[in-house]
Amino acid sequence: MSDSDAILDRLMSLHPKVIDLTLDRMHRLLAALGNPERHIPPVIHIAGTNGKGSTQAMIRAGLEAGGKRIHAYTSPHLARFHERIRLAGDLIPETDLAALLEECEAVNDGQPITFFEITTAAAFLAFSRVPADYTLLEVGLGGRLDATNVIDTPRLTVITPVSIDHTQYLGDTLPLIAAEKAGIIKREVPVIIAPQQDEALQVIENRASGLSAPIHAYGQHWMVAPDRDGMIYQDDLGLWDLPLPNLIGPHQIQNAGTALAALRQLGATDAQAMAAVTTAEWPARMQRLTHGPLVELTGPQGELWLDGGHNPAGGEALAATLATMPKRPTHLVCGMLNTKDVTGYMRPLAPHVASLTAISIPGEQNTLTAQETAGFAADAGISARTAASAADAIRDIIANTPHARILICGSLYLAGRILRENG
Repeated sequence: MSDSDAILDRLMSLHPKVIDLTLDRMHRLLAALGNPERHIPPVIHIAGTNGKGSTQAMIRAGLEAGGKRIHAYTSPHLARFHERIRLAGDLIPETDLAALLEECEAVNDGQPITFFEITTAAAFLAFSRVPADYTLLEVGLGGRLDATNVIDTPRLTVITPVSIDHTQYLGDTLPLIAAEKAGIIKREVPVIIAPQQDEALQVIENRASGLSAPIHAYGQHWMVAPDRDGMIYQDDLGLWDLPLPNLIGPHQIQNAGTALAALRQLGATDAQAMAAVTTAEWPARMQRLTHGPLVELTGPQGELWLDGGHNPAGGEALAATLATMPKRPTHLVCGMLNTKDVTGYMRPLAPHVASLTAISIPGEQNTLTAQETAGFAADAGISARTAASAADAIRDIIANTPHARILICGSLYLAGRILRENG
């Protein structure tokens, strides 16, 4: 175990509730640290239900192609915590992370604070000490009371598509959830609005109008659409005729459009727009795994893919992606948490897959059992069985269908486990 892993384990015990949405503890700790959040490079703050990570990755690719140094904060991580914090383009080094976490732990002095809050404070501390041109800041949950929402005047805010998720924390209707996401909008700061359902869009626009925040909304101020073998982005400043995003799936065209609208506000060039859609990398979003011990189990004819979408909108995006792929028997290996709308996630997938093998997620307190996940799959109309592990599931599928496309999907925590297991 690394030094940072040991410290992260200790920090888990500082507050009994994993999620407790309020900004009081965050403001207290940041004040004790000297308010580092006031001394970081200009912030692009990103909230939404789906597409936050992909959109952030494309914005970062575009800015870095223009020679900019970019800090980035995202969550959750997949294989290592260090993935959450990028300093001027690079993942935070282990020695820096351990020192920052210890500093925050000492200053906090045992007072109640959630894991996400104290690690976010450590990220702000890191960002305040390393020069960069921009800080890309992704919310953890919601927006209004998220630990990242302590930036008084960001350079830009971005709201990716909003859908039903985390209802136990954000509300059980789309307008309530949209209001939480729109909480990152600040007075007179431009806001980029991705494609939204009408009732979510109305809430977001009302919040922006009330704060005199200039609105740049899909369908009104910018558009994006597939075109022949590529995509077109257009706004009042002109048109970008671009290849399809290298991140796979029709939904990535919308994410690319949102990123391009943000980059346009930041004065991006044609070359930066091209780089945004063609060079961005974001693991576990319809990612083809090409080497490693799990890939070897698929044999010479099989394919292994990984996706971490986990809510109904994620299921719809994944189904749309499968519909565009070359025909091949597609078999899911799936593990889910008990906090998700599992049937809502699986129902769109049913027409596109031959079977689902359910597994539990090792080490996750909120995992559904394999039997429970298989039950949800059957309810959604998918032929389902169980296996003890992803490796066992892959062996069973390949034994019956050597040329199968195997897609490991469901929880992001499962995706992270798979990336570690596959090396």
